[in-house]
Amino acid sequence: MQEIEQSMKLVTQQTLAKRPLIISGPCSAETEDQLLATAQQLAAIGKVDMLRAGIWKPRTKPGMFEGVGVEALPWLLQAKKITGLPTAVEVATAKQVQDALFFEVDVLWVGARTTVNPFSVQELADALRGVEIPVLIKNPINPDLELWAGAVERIARSSIKQIGLIHRGFSSYGNTEYRNAPMWHLAIEMKRRFSNLIMINDPSHICGKRDSLMEVAQKAIDLDFDGLMIESHIDPDNAWSDAQQQITPLRLSEMLSSIKWRHETATEKELISVLEKFREQINHLDDELIQLLGQRMKIAEKIGIFKKENNVTILQTNRWNQILEKAYAKGENLGLSKEFITKYFDAVHMESINRQNNIMNAKG
Repeated sequence: MQEIEQSMKLVTQQTLAKRPLIISGPCSAETEDQLLATAQQLAAIGKVDMLRAGIWKPRTKPGMFEGVGVEALPWLLQAKKITGLPTAVEVATAKQVQDALFFEVDVLWVGARTTVNPFSVQELADALRGVEIPVLIKNPINPDLELWAGAVERIARSSIKQIGLIHRGFSSYGNTEYRNAPMWHLAIEMKRRFSNLIMINDPSHICGKRDSLMEVAQKAIDLDFDGLMIESHIDPDNAWSDAQQQITPLRLSEMLSSIKWRHETATEKELISVLEKFREQINHLDDELIQLLGQRMKIAEKIGIFKKENNVTILQTNRWNQILEKAYAKGENLGLSKEFITKYFDAVHMESINRQNNIMNAKG
C-alpha cells in the first residue's frame, strides 16, 4: 500500500511539472456511469493530464443541484484506476478534505467562494497541516488580489509545498460579455507576485458558454499560463449543472489541437518575444478600459435622464472639482502626472457632457 501511495505521489509531481497542464472533466459527478464514461473518453484522446469532477457544488441559490457528495468519491477513485489519470476535486470544509484524502484524490483546489473567506481558507489550511498533497487556489469571486494572495499564504503556512493558482475570472457589475470577467491584469499581477507558482486558466467559468472557450484559452496561453482547466461532459446539453459551458471530450480534443501553443525561448528573438508579451498585456488592459468607459457612459446617460426630469443643469462644478482632486491624489501615488490625469478626465468629462446634452435636448 505504501509503495502504491509513493508511486501516485511521483505521478502527481510529474503531472504538475508538465507544460501545458490540461485538467478536464465534468462540472459535476452526476452518476457513476456518466463519470466513468467521461473519464475514459478523456483518457482516450491522449491530451488530458488530470481528471477533475465536482463532488460538492456550492450553488448560489438553494434548490439547485449541489453535487452528489461523498458518494461520488469512490466513482472518482475507480475512474483513476481505470484510466491512470490523477484526480482533482474542490474542497470547502475540513470534512471534505478528509473525505477526499480517504478516497485518494491527488490534487485539491480551493474554490472562488471559499477563497473570498479567510476563515474558510484557514479551516482548510488547518486540515491540510502535515499532508503532502498539491493544492490549487482559485481567485476569489470579487476582484481582490489581497484575498487571493492571503489564501496562498495561509495554505503555504500549513506546510503544503506544491501550490498553484487558478484564474477563473471575477464577478463584475455591468459585465455582459463573460460569466466572470477575466480581468487579465489581475492574473498577470498574481503571476508577477508568485512567479514560482503555476498559473492555470479556467475558460469554462470565465466564459459561461462554450462558443468563446477557444478565444479565452488562446489568450491565456499567449500570456504564458501554464495550463488550462476545461469542463468536459459526455452529454453537455443534459448536464445537471453549468450545461452551457461544458464540451464533449471530442470537442476538447479538437480545441486543444487548434490552440497555438507558445513557448518561451532563449534565442536571438527573445527580446522581440518579450516585447510582444508586453504589448499583449497592454491590449488586454485597453480592452478592459474601453469596457469600463462604456459602462461609465451608460451611468452618465442615466444621470442625464434624471437631470432632465428634475430640471438640473448638466455641469456640476463642485462635483467635477471633487473628481479631479481625487484623481490627482490617486494618480500621484501611482506615478501618473497631473497633466495626464487632466487630459484624460477632461476627455471623459466632455464625452459625458455631450451624451447628457443629447438627452436634455432630445425631442419628444
